[in-house]
Amino acid sequence: MILLWLVIILMLGGIAAWIAAKWNVMLARWISLIATLVDFALVIMIWAENSSGVKLGANAPWLIDFRWNWIPAFGITFHMALDGMSLLLILLTAFIGVLSVLTSWTEIEYRAGFFHFNLLWILAGITGVFLSLDLFMFYFFWEVMLIPMYFLIGIWGHENRIYASFKFFIFTQASSLFMFVAIVALYFIHGKNTGVYTFDYMQLLGTVLSPTAEMWLMLGFLIAFVVKLPIVPLHNWLPDAHTEAPTAGSVVLAALLLKTGAYGILRFVIPLFPHAARDFQIPGMILGAIGIIYGAILAFAQTDFKRLVAYTSVNHMGFVMLGAFALNELALQGVVMQMLCHGISTGALFILVGALYERIHTRDLNKMGGFWDEIPRMGAVGLVFALASLGLPGLGNFIAEFLTLTGSFMANNWITAVATVGLVVSTIYSLRIMARVFYGRKPKAEKHIPDFNVREMVIMSALILAILWLGIFPHPVLDTSRPAINNIVKEASRGSMSEMKKEVQPFKEKSPELAGKSEKGGAR
Repeated sequence: MILLWLVIILMLGGIAAWIAAKWNVMLARWISLIATLVDFALVIMIWAENSSGVKLGANAPWLIDFRWNWIPAFGITFHMALDGMSLLLILLTAFIGVLSVLTSWTEIEYRAGFFHFNLLWILAGITGVFLSLDLFMFYFFWEVMLIPMYFLIGIWGHENRIYASFKFFIFTQASSLFMFVAIVALYFIHGKNTGVYTFDYMQLLGTVLSPTAEMWLMLGFLIAFVVKLPIVPLHNWLPDAHTEAPTAGSVVLAALLLKTGAYGILRFVIPLFPHAARDFQIPGMILGAIGIIYGAILAFAQTDFKRLVAYTSVNHMGFVMLGAFALNELALQGVVMQMLCHGISTGALFILVGALYERIHTRDLNKMGGFWDEIPRMGAVGLVFALASLGLPGLGNFIAEFLTLTGSFMANNWITAVATVGLVVSTIYSLRIMARVFYGRKPKAEKHIPDFNVREMVIMSALILAILWLGIFPHPVLDTSRPAINNIVKEASRGSMSEMKKEVQPFKEKSPELAGKSEKGGAR
């Protein structure tokens, strides 16, 4: 039941903030902050209660499992469950949720109540996505997080917000329809095979599918997830959405919304369609490598600071795609670490961009420079997260990229070798951020710029501590996610075992004598 409360608290908090804003805007902000803090405290409590190794295995796959027959006639259950991977992701959601409310504390000056309603409902939708184990419910929460984000960009965004919000909505909604069709098809195929019509994830695992049907259904899910991730060439909506969104919107987009795509690949694509996932391994890894290099090059080419940070997401999410389709434990551990570290480091960079924009009213890198002396706290924070973005040892991103590349090298060394070129380019664009914003000459016309205030330093200090903790002491995170990752690897191995059987079967048919000897030998 506590899992349900994680969603309900955010939804009720959003409604209360919207209503309270009619009398007092500050009250709406406090309601929003309290709701996210309560959620954060509950997630910490869940982790603390299960800190003894998150002892999950094949016999006890879930830490918490809540199930209620919602519409039994159609096989729809209100099924939420939590394992180590989803625990880490709802922890990230709650953490970023608190910081997003604090970030928007003074930035949002009109319709603040409706803003906080949308912000909290996005967080509720994302939490629901990370917890749902019924495909009907999963799709429901997938849509819940989409519409409030559309309003967030369209109402509180910058000059081209209407264009960016429509583009975001069309890309994500159109791709979601592919997943919806795939869910319905899987529902009917399972029902026809077993006589049980259900959307329950645990029952749908192992559904017998023809190779063609499995590939088509996997692609239906995968399209929705790689658009949200996003992966080249389906990334086109992301730079505009990030650039035009308000700061809190950009933070939630980068830190959380993109992670729902990565989570979908790990939770649904690989376990539900292991044979198709293995067949798609090489194309998937190639798409990841392209994303790493393409995102890094475009990030380097930008003159808009926010757009530059947006393209770093394309670069970093390429690592997620590369690691996910490497289909081994090391790479998948790297993917989970990358989701957490990218959420923290890129979220921090978007907050930095938003704070600078509030002060100098431009994001043009050509109009910046020499800010270090005047705003040293901003410079120091920028340096930490620029170094995190390039993967400096001691910071979390290094662990994530090291694990991902090592695991992907075990799967395919040539694709991994090509992908590492992206690391060089990402180093260049990260250092360019520091060179263009904080070093060099300050523009003559620029007036005095105030440095980070106490509230902003509290936000940044929390993010710095988090990225340092993940870089220096990653074991708690790796131990927490390992059982869930092992289960995914186990499901993925079903694809390779079937392939081995397919290869052995013709050999036995051609050599019946040898096959007979082998069976006799086995009997002895």
